[in-house]
Amino acid sequence: MKILVVGAGGREHALAWKIAQSPQATEVFVAPGNGGTALAPNLHNINAKSAQQCLEFALQEGIDFTVVGPEAPLAAGIVDLFRANGLAIFGPKQAAAQLESSKTFAKEFMQRHHIPTAAYAVFNDAQQAHDYVRQQGVPIVIKADGLAAGKGVIVAETLEQADQAIDDMLGGFFGQAGAKVVIEEFLTGEEASFIVMADGKHVLPLASSQDHKRQLDHDQGPNTGGMGAYSPAPIVSEVLHRRIMQEVIEPTMQGMLKDGIEYTGFLYAGLMIGEGNDQERPIKVLEFNARMGDPETQPIMMRLQSDFVALLQAAQEQRLDQIQAQWDPRPAIGVVMAAYNYPVEPRTGDSITGLPEDQADCVVFHAGTALANKAANSQLLTSGGRVLCVTALGQDLEAARDRAYATVQAIHFEGAQYRSDIAWRALKQA
Repeated sequence: MKILVVGAGGREHALAWKIAQSPQATEVFVAPGNGGTALAPNLHNINAKSAQQCLEFALQEGIDFTVVGPEAPLAAGIVDLFRANGLAIFGPKQAAAQLESSKTFAKEFMQRHHIPTAAYAVFNDAQQAHDYVRQQGVPIVIKADGLAAGKGVIVAETLEQADQAIDDMLGGFFGQAGAKVVIEEFLTGEEASFIVMADGKHVLPLASSQDHKRQLDHDQGPNTGGMGAYSPAPIVSEVLHRRIMQEVIEPTMQGMLKDGIEYTGFLYAGLMIGEGNDQERPIKVLEFNARMGDPETQPIMMRLQSDFVALLQAAQEQRLDQIQAQWDPRPAIGVVMAAYNYPVEPRTGDSITGLPEDQADCVVFHAGTALANKAANSQLLTSGGRVLCVTALGQDLEAARDRAYATVQAIHFEGAQYRSDIAWRALKQA
């Protein structure tokens, strides 16, 4: 099979890396890919960035199956476009992708279908939003309604921070994504990422994970696209796994069908799990994503032992209820190395050195990297905010962490920044 992966980040590198391991995958293309996928001997970057360019390549090359990584092409309707042209593609259609592309849509959907989530209100008038914050008090959460690359969420601990976030969002800082703001109650507890594959009728849960949104150690600093992740998340016990399926995932799939929308693709529920015993502790949805998480994908793909192409085929044929995914029992940790001045205006063009060869227990997935020229031995440069995700397996979480950080310390680019405490919650419990 010829398979196309759409996207340019660390998530797409990990998806393509895993797909290429399948005996069914004869050629794997990445559109447009990055420096890491360009250097991989079994992956091929193609210069296609728009949905139309990807479609034209798929038709010309005879692509058998396409997997979409990022949210923007899903929100723009790439799945609708491919299917209209008779091409197999894994991802939600534009209507279903609104679960991520519009937080207002998602909140109204959850309220309508009795899916637990934080109390909220929606505003496009700044003064009304300021007044609401004063009625509710702080801490409080301010979210841009649309897609903002994981950075459109501000946890305001003071009224001044809340006012600034409202003014920035409604003042155009995030463009059209901030035309409306969703203001939510602040929830306490521990976050977890719960991702499933959906075929329109059935779902196949993937391994649990937990990411680290804040830029700095001890969960300080601004929100980012994600500074690291690990899998599995110990907080997701068997009891909680069953409850998440019953209280969140199944009602979401049924709610979509009731609304006349068939959901296919990855479905990501970002959850806040409150205090208490597992039978009773509250589970609330912080957000839905219509794709795999980044950087959660990297440790999840490291742990996946099943043939990923076989799972994708099962989804295409609506028989996800007939299979189970096999997982490496060892935990995996991914540590993101970010560029200087990320997440504000990251510097690009810095030379990257010290990259090791991939090992069975440690792989460096590329995100914001590019080759200085097209030659195979050309210099790798930073080209985005999140540059690399160093992902390692270990017999236990501590061993995985030590393996990942030993590799991180060997890699160099000017101004590199990373958190030193990935998986701290799980290690604290161990």
